[in-house]
Amino acid sequence: MVRLPLTPAEVERGQRLGALLRRARGDRSMLETALDARVSPETLRKIESGRVATPAFSTIAAIAGVLGLSLDEVWAEISRPDGAMKVTRDTRARLVS
Repeated sequence: MVRLPLTPAEVERGQRLGALLRRARGDRSMLETALDARVSPETLRKIESGRVATPAFSTIAAIAGVLGLSLDEVWAEISRPDGAMKVTRDTRARLVS
């Protein structure tokens, strides 16, 4: 199966996803987060760095669950046209703590 090249919008969305997950992880180790989500640390590293711009839904659901993020929150943040993260009191508390 041949995979089509990603569009610039897909690449940017993947970078926003990686940044969001990295911020949400905070001081928690990549290894701990990956193992809790049942993904390899290498997979998490690639997603956080934007190298995997379109990870499997189940992978994102598992990581988001471990980080306490709802999939609605994840989608809302990565789908913003300007790429800016909407910071709410609830989001700030999770990302800062």
